[in-house]
Amino acid sequence: MASLLFVPAGSLSFWHAWVYLVIFFTAAALTTNYLMKHDPALLSRRLKGGPLAENEPTQKIIMFFTSIGFMALLVVPAFDFRLGWSVVPLWLVVVGDFLVVVGFYFIFLVYKENTFTSATIEVAEGQKVITTGPYAKVRHPMYASAVLYLFGTPLALGSYWGILTLAATLPFLIWRLFDEERFLAKNLPGYVDYRRRVALAVDPWGLLING
Repeated sequence: MASLLFVPAGSLSFWHAWVYLVIFFTAAALTTNYLMKHDPALLSRRLKGGPLAENEPTQKIIMFFTSIGFMALLVVPAFDFRLGWSVVPLWLVVVGDFLVVVGFYFIFLVYKENTFTSATIEVAEGQKVITTGPYAKVRHPMYASAVLYLFGTPLALGSYWGILTLAATLPFLIWRLFDEERFLAKNLPGYVDYRRRVALAVDPWGLLING
């Protein structure tokens, strides 16, 4: 991540990146420490991710392009810093950092509630439908939390152009979401009934979206 930020930026004075990395690795360290103590099985599941780890052919394609999008979400703001494409005011950078922190916090809450939160689309032995905590309000709280973190990233890195990179990546995340819905409805007992009762997502205005 540091290479993706500082090499394109051409300078270690990219202070937005330093703040972002501190937030990212602090959140990652705290979450990892919690999982090592309380749910090592989930930690093991989360370490197996990316296109090659997926079992479904469609998900391999989705994760390939999503991985490129995630890298571009760092590289584009770095070039933006280097070439001066856009200037984001300090207060908006702070908002971006705040969204990253909140996104990571909600992801942590998802981990606490659901030990089956795998990094790949699969149904583990003994897996059941989780209907408590954030899952009582929305079927995919991980995606909702990730959107906060992802939208906050380009702002935290001081780049409006990075938002365009996110816009290009979101269709693949939506594709992954609906393909996961199809997979869970087919392979996870009780999911079809759960899908009837709980909304798919929550939009920025707080409206429930059924799918």
